[in-house]
Amino acid sequence: MLPPNAADATVAATVVAEDAAPVVVDRREGPYGEVVLRRRGRHFEIIANGCFLMDTRDGRSERLLVRAALEELPEGTAAPSVLIGGLGVGFSLAEAAAEPRWGAISVVEREDAVVDWHRAGHLAPFSAGALDDPRTRIVRADLLEHLSGAGEGYDALCLDIDNGPDWTVTEGNSGLYGPAGLAACRARLNPGGVLAVWSAKPSEAFEERLRRAGFSRVRSLPVEVSRGVPDVVHLAVNG
Repeated sequence: MLPPNAADATVAATVVAEDAAPVVVDRREGPYGEVVLRRRGRHFEIIANGCFLMDTRDGRSERLLVRAALEELPEGTAAPSVLIGGLGVGFSLAEAAAEPRWGAISVVEREDAVVDWHRAGHLAPFSAGALDDPRTRIVRADLLEHLSGAGEGYDALCLDIDNGPDWTVTEGNSGLYGPAGLAACRARLNPGGVLAVWSAKPSEAFEERLRRAGFSRVRSLPVEVSRGVPDVVHLAVNG
């Protein structure tokens, strides 16, 4: 056991490391603006167009996004397919790949840089090799464009490309959470399929939009955070 003064020093060093100034690991300019990977202490952060998007500190709500969608599916759904909107730091994909019940896992990610950060190693520990799972398919596309196009149906859509329906990374993303975007989600969901949307805060207005779009069993699952309002996973069923 460390003596009290050594233990205090260890805690203090950890706090300093967590509060240290961020270091830019990579910066890319793409068709949707700037995306940056930063390291702060032992954690990584993704910044898109100057907006903090996510980091590697927790991951509980990102994992819940996928787990809750699976639990909400009709009992007996065989080898369900899931689309994860946004690769991010990889927590949602890792959760899906760790669950043998998923039959197919598609990840739609429009930023080549994010995929590279997982392939090249900086974020690889957080996706835990899930990109190499034979069920995983990476689709490099804009999420709304992908959902609005023709293609296969999914049993679950797990969307986490913004800080929530009311706080989007780019202006164009707002269409995903409006009538046309929600109609596109319903069109790509199989009957009884589940839509799960991550948000940094609750949104009663979004829940009402889900109901007006024809979704049923609309509810929200909160995840308490150390400071501020809880993260939320919005759930809704097609049918």
